[in-house]
Amino acid sequence: MHKLLFFASGSGTNFQAVIDAVESGSLNTKIVGLITNREDAGAIHRAKDHNIPVEVIPFSNEDHYIPNLLKTVETYSPDLIVLAGYLKKIPDPLIETYRNRIINIHPSLLPKYGGKGFYGLNVHRAVIENRDPVSGCTVHFVNETYDDGAIIDQASVKVSGEDNPETLAKKILREEHKLLPESIKKILTQKHTQ
Repeated sequence: MHKLLFFASGSGTNFQAVIDAVESGSLNTKIVGLITNREDAGAIHRAKDHNIPVEVIPFSNEDHYIPNLLKTVETYSPDLIVLAGYLKKIPDPLIETYRNRIINIHPSLLPKYGGKGFYGLNVHRAVIENRDPVSGCTVHFVNETYDDGAIIDQASVKVSGEDNPETLAKKILREEHKLLPESIKKILTQKHTQ
């Protein structure tokens, strides 16, 4: 069975969507752990509620953080690392070690509104300010540049004239909760048939 390792910094609703998919049997994989950089991340409670081990690795400096992160990830031997609202840049040595085995979910239709500083409400604010008629979310592979890796899948939503960053965020989050488990299934199925 494939092993998933999650990275999350926030409330962990996308993490929960995958937990639910695994527990319902629609996703045949095992979540082996959660890594977070914040002791107050809501994702920690979700992990504990489902007996998923948690590692808190706060960022102090790169000399300490990178080796600690690499060593911790190695103990889980993941087939796939899933970033679900992880707000630290993944260090290059981890990307090199797990090339094409780290994915991220981003709240825009990449390549639009990607890169440093484009996360959360910042993305939705930019969409509304630019009067885009459509937005959405993207699951992509992670490389050394923010939000630049190959796109795995996307889901779009219409942006209405009534939307503000918060309402748009809610609409897109509903799509993220469907897209992330589907994308993981797609990747693991392809890996299985290779």
